[in-house]
Amino acid sequence: MFRRKPRSARESELLELASRVLPGGVRNPTMSPEYAMVIKEGRGSHIWDVSGNEYIDYLMGSGPLLLGHAHPAVIAAVRECLERGSSYLMVNEPAIRLAEQIVQAVPCAEKVCFHSTGSEATFFAMRLARAFRRRDKILKFEGAFHGMSDYALMSNQWTATPQVYPAPVPNSAGIPPAVAAGMLIAPFNDLDTTTALIEQHHDELAGVIVEPLQRTIPPQPGFLAGLRAVTSRYGIPLIFDEIVTGFRLAWGGAQEYYGVVPDLCALGKTLSSGHPLSVLCGREAIMSAVDPSRHGRADYVALTGTYSGNPLSCVAALATLEELRRPGTYERLFASGRRLQEALRGLLAAAGIPAQVSGEPPAFEVWFADHAIGDLRSALTADTARHARFTDLLLERGVVKAHEKFFVSLAHSDEDVDATIEVLGSAIADL
Repeated sequence: MFRRKPRSARESELLELASRVLPGGVRNPTMSPEYAMVIKEGRGSHIWDVSGNEYIDYLMGSGPLLLGHAHPAVIAAVRECLERGSSYLMVNEPAIRLAEQIVQAVPCAEKVCFHSTGSEATFFAMRLARAFRRRDKILKFEGAFHGMSDYALMSNQWTATPQVYPAPVPNSAGIPPAVAAGMLIAPFNDLDTTTALIEQHHDELAGVIVEPLQRTIPPQPGFLAGLRAVTSRYGIPLIFDEIVTGFRLAWGGAQEYYGVVPDLCALGKTLSSGHPLSVLCGREAIMSAVDPSRHGRADYVALTGTYSGNPLSCVAALATLEELRRPGTYERLFASGRRLQEALRGLLAAAGIPAQVSGEPPAFEVWFADHAIGDLRSALTADTARHARFTDLLLERGVVKAHEKFFVSLAHSDEDVDATIEVLGSAIADL
């Protein structure tokens, strides 16, 4: 039985220092300030705070750690590479080998560009689409998260008051109104409304960007295929944001899992086991605009960065992919996630608590609502106070999860899953 130790003097000191030197203090595992913690280390599926508390971790760095914390193969690859330097600003063999593997694995990938963050990859995908189409506007889906660029911070999952489609809602101060004017918003999983918006604005649209699994809301049957059909009809690039789903849902990501191939794709997180790396890949006809030989021409698209394709991140990714391609990997991952999903549904139903468990086995969430959750507006009607209390109750019992999802990893053992199911039952009883 987990018993959370009192906060140590050392951790209290660090939290006080954080409050003085960091504008947000620390990011809490829950929304409650009393649960703020400073992490000391992570190994496998567990993390430890400075006070010595050990937790089963389903936050997993917000998704990157599909192999778990400090995987030995990744550590060995990075350590060996580090002795040869950390960054060159020039192409290196690990980057070339990694690009080759991505082209082989990801259905839409004919050419590959490396970046450092998911925000960069999605931002650059929109830039590339605008250059290719010679149009300015991007259509995104209400409730989708595409990073921290000004264009992406429109009508995402933090939107409390949605507007009439296709009007965007900026999710941050400091974004110029001209940026909002370049974005159109559509309802996820509503193919009729989305098709009508694309048909109405097709001559203005540079691209359509979508999370194929929007946070933890799966696409309705036919939605992604219909989106592919209408964008193809008008020659509009379709962009998949697979920062979360790439190599998590399948070896070929959501494109393989859902059977729909976009024109461009942003990858990250799972790919490199927590090392800073993202990928923009896609059709050669679109990606060719990035060719440095075009520098100075009107059709050249600049997507460079000092740390893009650095060898440390690339060898971490190569080591990660080597582990993911082992036989039975995805079967094991899905089995763990499915056990947790089914147990959570059963425990909630037995307790008579109205709730929905949505998502796919490697990434899912519980919504305290008596109706299906299929888009942002239905999600906004869920009981967020009960969800916050549930997250606190899990933490009190030694289980950490993200605010909006459980990330299941290959490091989560059968014993971890058994212990988590026991914790879920105890927490639900207290609700």
